[in-house]
Amino acid sequence: MNGVRSTSGRRRAACLVLLALLAGTALPAVVGCRDEPVDPVRIRIATGSPTAVYHAFGESLATILNRELPGVQASVVVTAASEENIRLVAAGSAELGFTQADVLSRTPGAHPGLVAVARVYDDLLHLVTTAESPVRTVADLRGRRVSVGAPGSGTGITASRLLDVAGLDGSMVRRERLGLDDSVAALRDGRVDAFFFSGGLPVRAIEQLASTTGIRLVDLGEWTEPLRRSHREVYASRDIPSSAYGAESVTTVANPNYLVVRANVPESLVREVTRLLMERREELATAHPAAGRMSARSAIATAPLPLHPGAAAWYRASKP
Repeated sequence: MNGVRSTSGRRRAACLVLLALLAGTALPAVVGCRDEPVDPVRIRIATGSPTAVYHAFGESLATILNRELPGVQASVVVTAASEENIRLVAAGSAELGFTQADVLSRTPGAHPGLVAVARVYDDLLHLVTTAESPVRTVADLRGRRVSVGAPGSGTGITASRLLDVAGLDGSMVRRERLGLDDSVAALRDGRVDAFFFSGGLPVRAIEQLASTTGIRLVDLGEWTEPLRRSHREVYASRDIPSSAYGAESVTTVANPNYLVVRANVPESLVREVTRLLMERREELATAHPAAGRMSARSAIATAPLPLHPGAAAWYRASKP
């Protein structure tokens, strides 16, 4: 029994040392009181809709952090996505969050308290309608009911910018501000004529819709350059293949996604998060294929946000 207690004590001491490193506390003080209860290091991950990519990615990342970092308690927060995630992380209501690059101001330093862990994958803007709909181009949205994404979402920003550069501003489109799940239900029920959603391929809610309802994706490729000229050069053209949803393939507008972190999160903790993010890509990809597209070489491209020092240290050591 003494041997069992000794082994248990050594494990607890090791756990407390790791906790001290991750939390940025003083090691002698923590180890010296190793018999006292220790509060876990909390990592809240701001994600998005439960049927969208951010949430699947965040759930898988939380599982990995909880399993591999003793004393860490990771959990996901359901949000409207990018814009809300930035606010939550900056305000200290979450430690990590996902955001589209185009939601960030192009001015370096415009987001105090917010830095990056990695560029993770690209979001593709979907414009979804029914198979029998007369909506075949963006111009066909004139006078129609269109969900442009929930308030606080990256979809809302990108979709509104696209409509503006297409000359469909103001009252030309009857804009509904619905989240992904509500947008899907509204299209299925005929309460909107189309909806926008920006996400990594494939978007589970759109997959589910396509399995029960004939859908069409509207080609948005012609709007990439106007968006780049009017807003930021983060936008690029990418294809949504027919294999994604069983609909005709189209070209659309894409922009990068970042995993961001509050700047005052300890360097050692962010270095561990970065390591696991990169080393567990195959496991993350089982939660959503978009996660499997990450690479250490592309992860460091997070302008206008600088990398957190902990993330930068891991990338330097790994030589991406």
